[in-house]
Amino acid sequence: MPNRYVDRPLFRNKDDMYEKFFHRRGKKFIRQYGTGILYYPTVKEIAALTRVQHIWKAGDRYYKLAIKYYGDAQYWWVIALFNRKPTDADVKVGQLLHVPLPLEAILRAYED
Repeated sequence: MPNRYVDRPLFRNKDDMYEKFFHRRGKKFIRQYGTGILYYPTVKEIAALTRVQHIWKAGDRYYKLAIKYYGDAQYWWVIALFNRKPTDADVKVGQLLHVPLPLEAILRAYED
């Protein structure tokens, strides 16, 4: 299964704003992944997907939906990005969400 950190640049952050952190930890820098660029699927790509409808209920969380539909909590962000609701707090009880399937197809669309 694709990993969102594959092919992401890894760099050394020596920014002065982290100086106290570096000192406390006895470090000179921290390693960070560069920010990835994700592309929203085209109309054609969306049409090729199966979209399962889900009505958001009290207690729902993206990671729970990812476990239910993808078998892995780490893909919570796929549902969030597809619905353009970046956090659980952006979704209201009773709101309709779409869960894109199959996972492999939506991941390919995000990478293009």
